[in-house]
Amino acid sequence: MGEVAVEHRKCPERTYDDREAGFTLVELLVVLVILGLIVGLAAPQVMKYVGTSKTKAATMQVERLSSILDLFRLDVGRYPSVEEGLEGLLKAPALTPSWNGPYLKKADALVDPWGRAYEYRYPGKNGTFDLFSLGADGKEGGDGEDQDVTSW
Repeated sequence: MGEVAVEHRKCPERTYDDREAGFTLVELLVVLVILGLIVGLAAPQVMKYVGTSKTKAATMQVERLSSILDLFRLDVGRYPSVEEGLEGLLKAPALTPSWNGPYLKKADALVDPWGRAYEYRYPGKNGTFDLFSLGADGKEGGDGEDQDVTSW
């Protein structure tokens, strides 16, 4: 059989100037300034959403704990006393044979998103029981992230 001759072509090698070898300091500074502006504009919006998300999480947790307290009442015939507190959802209070718990898997569920224990009162001032978090500032009242999250 006949052999086919293959012609190899060489690509012309490109020569680089020192100016074409990379980015200049000015180009890098422009990119850094643009990134800084983007972060400066976006960060406050992100922080706003983080704050409201903690308040929303606390609202959902208060609703869930309220439902669990109602379940406790159905089993035991009463809500936990102030002395028993929310711990009564984790460990059987004394002299409660109809306790059917634990109603929570972890004690972490009794802590609000800001790291403080939920407040509980029975009987409540605003309802059958009062379950609430004092928000980010830990004080009554407030707006935005500092607002109280309540069961009433």
